[in-house]
Amino acid sequence: MIWVIIPTYNEEKALPHTIRSVFSQSTPYRVIIVDGGSTDHTLEILRQDSQISWCMAPKGRASQMNAGARFAIKQQAAADDWLLFLHADTQLPPDAFQHLHHLASDSSYQAGGFRHRFSGEDWRLRMISRLDNLRCTHSHIVYGDQALFVRQGLFTQLGGFPTQAVLEDVVFGQTLLTQTTPRLLPLTVITDSRKFVKMGIWRSLIRVLMIILHVEFGLPTFSAAFFQDVR
Repeated sequence: MIWVIIPTYNEEKALPHTIRSVFSQSTPYRVIIVDGGSTDHTLEILRQDSQISWCMAPKGRASQMNAGARFAIKQQAAADDWLLFLHADTQLPPDAFQHLHHLASDSSYQAGGFRHRFSGEDWRLRMISRLDNLRCTHSHIVYGDQALFVRQGLFTQLGGFPTQAVLEDVVFGQTLLTQTTPRLLPLTVITDSRKFVKMGIWRSLIRVLMIILHVEFGLPTFSAAFFQDVR
């Protein structure tokens, strides 16, 4: 079984596309959306489809994704089941679950992610994605927008995502490396580029480079203000 956990906060623009990319997959899977107090039409979208299970949690990706994992466990998620953490603005490739079902019986696969690309044709966005994919190939740390998947038992053993405001995916990825080497699948997820465009592509590129330098060389952790909440 694949348990798709999607944290949301005011994602009415991108969420319908993400949900469609999940519903087009092969079964079996379950969708759990954890909302952090949206004030737009996100909750209305959730209530429209009976295939979606959803709950509320304090705003913050770590808090929301951990709540989604707990929800899955209460719904009898097995230790070998996949927990797939999907950003609300990121679409899965059509055959994503087919690959994960194929890997399910191979115990050497404990965690992994997908290659990443932004929507649109701007070369700067493509460059950011290439840097991200190269970084992941080198470090084996899967970022949140790469649709991290991990066995439920291992995720629980590691205590889930650290309860911090930023870079929870990086810290969890570093902890994950103490137990296994995540695999990067030869499939690409597509993230809506609107937030990077709205923030400014060059500014976004500099931010990505600074995060990579932080991870690779242990630079001081950035303040929460560095991670501007753009909707």
